[in-house]
Amino acid sequence: MKFLRDRSRLVAIPLLLTVALLVGASRVSMPDRAQSDADDVKATMVAMWAAIEAGNIDLYASYVHPDFTQFGENDTYLASGKALEVRSMADYVKRATNVHTEMHDPRVTVRGTVAWVTYYWTDSGYSSGARFTSRGKSTRIFVKENGRWLCVHGHYTAVP
Repeated sequence: MKFLRDRSRLVAIPLLLTVALLVGASRVSMPDRAQSDADDVKATMVAMWAAIEAGNIDLYASYVHPDFTQFGENDTYLASGKALEVRSMADYVKRATNVHTEMHDPRVTVRGTVAWVTYYWTDSGYSSGARFTSRGKSTRIFVKENGRWLCVHGHYTAVP
């Protein structure tokens, strides 16, 4: 009887180790995937700004979801639609030059295929020949579709 008890322990120990390793591996991969998604969202934001800085509206548009909405820093009402956003940004890059935007203290939250990032921004450049600077706070919401993060909503508040 003692032999059978000892033998069952010998079988149980490798089984328990295998289960522990599998459970541990799933715990490690989930945060890694979430961190990777968070890094991708932040990189998408930077790429959007880089497209604006380069005056590349088509590239900028590739990061904007068709159902895009926004509350701009001076908007009274919600602006809706990718077409409106792309037209507005095209108009902006015609007037603004040497624009550079920086993101400060970004905090990205990922929940499956939805993510949001809150951050502060500073930017500078020239608009109609006059130097400008601004700063503010923002929230952007992204959805992951076909393996890409697309911006579906933005809310911006200028800070004096």
